[in-house]
Amino acid sequence: MLKNTFHKQERLSGKKAIDSLFAKGKGSSITPLKLIIKSSLNTQIFPARAMFVVPKKKFRRAHDRNLLKRRMREAYRLHKSSFYDSLNEKGLKVSCAFLYTGGKPDTYAVIEKSLIDLLSQSVNKLKSPTQTKIID
Repeated sequence: MLKNTFHKQERLSGKKAIDSLFAKGKGSSITPLKLIIKSSLNTQIFPARAMFVVPKKKFRRAHDRNLLKRRMREAYRLHKSSFYDSLNEKGLKVSCAFLYTGGKPDTYAVIEKSLIDLLSQSVNKLKSPTQTKIID
C-alpha cells in the first residue's frame, strides 16, 4: 500500500517550470478552487508535481493563507493515489497548480470535494503523449 505522503520532489518549484505552467497550462474551475495543469515529458520521479496558491490580495493575513494552503495540501495528499493511478495508466507526467479563488475561507470538506472533482475531470481531459515514429 502506498503511503499518503507529499515529498519534496512532488512539489512544483522553479521559476521556469512555474512560468511555463501558467503560460501553456489549461485551466478548469470548481468553486472555490481552480486547477491549472500542463502535461510534461520530462523525467520526473512522480507522475505529478503540484503547487498550492492562495492570493495575498484576497487574504491579507498570512495565517488565513497558510490555513487554506494546509487544507488544500491535505486533501491532495489523501486523494492523490487515484490521480496517480489514472496518470500512470495513460503514461502521463503533469505539473499542476491549485489556486484558491473563493472570497472567504471555506471548510475542509468544501475544499476536499472541489479538489476531488477537479482531479477526476483533469485526467479525463488530458491526452496521452504522442509517440514519435522513426521510419527506417
